[in-house]
Amino acid sequence: MIFGRRALSALVIAIAMSAPAAAQDAKTIPQSHTEMQLSFAPLVKQTANAVVNVYAERVVERRSVDPFFEEFFGQRMPNRTEKQSSLGSGVIVRRDGIVVTNNHVIEGADDIKVALADGREYPCKIVLKDDRLDLAVMKIESDGPFDIIPIGDSDAVEVGDLVLAMGNPFGVGQTVTSGIVSALARNQISNGDFGFFIQTDAAINPGNSGGGLINMKGELIGINTAIFSRGGGSNGVGFAIPANLVKVFVASAEGGGGSFVRPFVGATFEPVTSDVAEALGLDRARGALVTAVQSDGPAANAGMKPGQVVTAVNGISVEHPDALGYRLTTVGIGHEARVTVSEHGETHEITLKLDQAPETAPRDERLIEGRNPFAGAVVANLSPRLADELRMPTSLKGVVVTEVNRGSPAARIGLEPKDIVRSVNGTAIDNSKALESVVAEDASFWRVEIERDGQVIRQFFR
Repeated sequence: MIFGRRALSALVIAIAMSAPAAAQDAKTIPQSHTEMQLSFAPLVKQTANAVVNVYAERVVERRSVDPFFEEFFGQRMPNRTEKQSSLGSGVIVRRDGIVVTNNHVIEGADDIKVALADGREYPCKIVLKDDRLDLAVMKIESDGPFDIIPIGDSDAVEVGDLVLAMGNPFGVGQTVTSGIVSALARNQISNGDFGFFIQTDAAINPGNSGGGLINMKGELIGINTAIFSRGGGSNGVGFAIPANLVKVFVASAEGGGGSFVRPFVGATFEPVTSDVAEALGLDRARGALVTAVQSDGPAANAGMKPGQVVTAVNGISVEHPDALGYRLTTVGIGHEARVTVSEHGETHEITLKLDQAPETAPRDERLIEGRNPFAGAVVANLSPRLADELRMPTSLKGVVVTEVNRGSPAARIGLEPKDIVRSVNGTAIDNSKALESVVAEDASFWRVEIERDGQVIRQFFR
């Protein structure tokens, strides 16, 4: 059968209209010189007023004179205060004025303001912040409504997608740069909880932190947070926190509670090296190797065992342990995750119930006082929940130091937060009350065992 040009065009249109939605949304490359001349301007106009400049001020105390001067003249001079300012960016994601930015942009701030692209300025208050995720949620102190950028699905992002990075680099004012997604699931970028970042070559510079990484639909797919740079400027290697994690964080802020709760797994994981992959019969080195499982924890109840390798969560591939933590966190507390594990060359699924870490022992926090080496230290009973708060392995038990007062006997002997008190004068310490009772004795000397970063330190004091 032979079609004329008009008939053929009509047939192509009809086929296109009847194609599945996924096919209609298929991404294409420019097909002509005309398409190469297309502009991002309409997209910028659509999103610009939802990307704000964040001005954070903090008051710090400075010693007014040299301490030797004070000692010489025999009087203490009052400290002077000064204001320090930092500049960053943020994204409005709710019409009532909910703004997302990086925690490091507003950390320690006493006064925060945001400025919109149209020149309006508003004070802000912090609703939720988390230094481990480097995210913060603020509320503009105005009724609005405000322009927003909707939060997109970062799992739909692919390497090669066109993106815009919007923010306020170097304090010069709102700036837009374009690029592509260079890589996904990048880890070892920061010291936070999750090494799972979107990498882009769109120029990100100081001041862009907290700004938006935006796709061609005008959706937020990431919060710009870090760069690799030798000179402080952009070298085309920037990183953004994926929008799906941002979405969970914003929901937590709106739900109240004051802190972001991570799911408790009750297991430890390590990366799968090429040697481990070969020994376990895996076709490539990827996934999270289960190295230990706590009894009665979610992992144990789901049937997870040491030696297994987690390769996917809800059907999405897991590249490394950081990716596993990210995937479980975005599933959320109170939900179930389908976890794919590989064992002896075969794979199967287990169902992991996600909940917050339990407080198996009441923390019973106590300030140690009196004439003893621990005076001035605040101690508490370890539980998985407290260990998680302190960024310690959740399998640890015992009495942990949570705070050490400056200038106290505990500080002078070198006691540090996260130290675990194992014994005093030969008496094993199981709880904070027992420690308080032991140090209340008037001993002529003290023999102390402390565990620090897995190492036992033995010290003697008089």
